[in-house]
Amino acid sequence: MIEKRHRPATPAHRFPGSIIVMGVSGSGKSSVGERIAKAYGYPFVEGDALHPPENIKKMSEGIPLTDDDRWPWLAAIGRKLAESSSPAIVACSALKLSYRQKLRESAPEGLAFVHLHGSEAVLAERMHHRTGHFMPQSLLKTQLATLENPTGEANTVAIDIDQPLDAIVDEALAALGKM
Repeated sequence: MIEKRHRPATPAHRFPGSIIVMGVSGSGKSSVGERIAKAYGYPFVEGDALHPPENIKKMSEGIPLTDDDRWPWLAAIGRKLAESSSPAIVACSALKLSYRQKLRESAPEGLAFVHLHGSEAVLAERMHHRTGHFMPQSLLKTQLATLENPTGEANTVAIDIDQPLDAIVDEALAALGKM
């Protein structure tokens, strides 16, 4: 039997600018971001693909990134946002308020954040089962410690990831449609 894949309908109301799907590693940024991009008809940008090789090497070796490591990466994401001829959906951890502020400055048409969050146990379980990603589960604790909760920031919605992917995407689309 072929499983029918959930396809969210094109939302009647959309956030008019770009959207960052944010959260720590294992939260589902890429999966959710790709689905939002498809529903909106916007391009999807995988933020991890913009990391300098030095960052990927450090993370692969279990070494946490510093702010100095992250700024060039965030600048590359900011350039993508600024140079895009249309809004885009970007998967990016955006762990700190200062990072999110820098990204907001790069998006001339406005920027929304979908913060994917969950318990450490849920995140660790997801990381344990994924394959082919450079981020080891050992860095989850440092990411959680670095995360500055974006609750209360403008154009930001928080989605609990302890539910099926379809429900997460539907919840995100509904919240974005109210912005």
